[in-house]
Amino acid sequence: MRYITDRKRATGKGSAHTGTEHHWFMQVSAVGLAFLVPTFIYIFGSALGGSYEEVVATFSHPFPAILTGLVIFVGMRHFAKGAQMMIEDYAKGTTRKVLVIGATSISYAVTATALFALVKLALH
Repeated sequence: MRYITDRKRATGKGSAHTGTEHHWFMQVSAVGLAFLVPTFIYIFGSALGGSYEEVVATFSHPFPAILTGLVIFVGMRHFAKGAQMMIEDYAKGTTRKVLVIGATSISYAVTATALFALVKLALH
């Protein structure tokens, strides 16, 4: 006969105490992206097919530049948190840690590269 309580049996198999925080972050960033992305697509679509000078002129204005930066930043943070939740659900041990670090690193690298290119384009 085993004398293990329900709590002892559940230890290590439950909450990491950040589920609500992750859920709300994903909900808020999804709503933010739902408003940002259509506006970004409209601005990007109007610049698409133009000459280099026309594209630079479009993204030299503050609104398109700031909007593009927000889409990049919020989108990559949303990707990183979503990938982290998926990895935490399906991977274990060291593999989980390596994959979470990799997804976060990719997110930061894409954000930094894109924002650097945007600033360079806007200040050209």
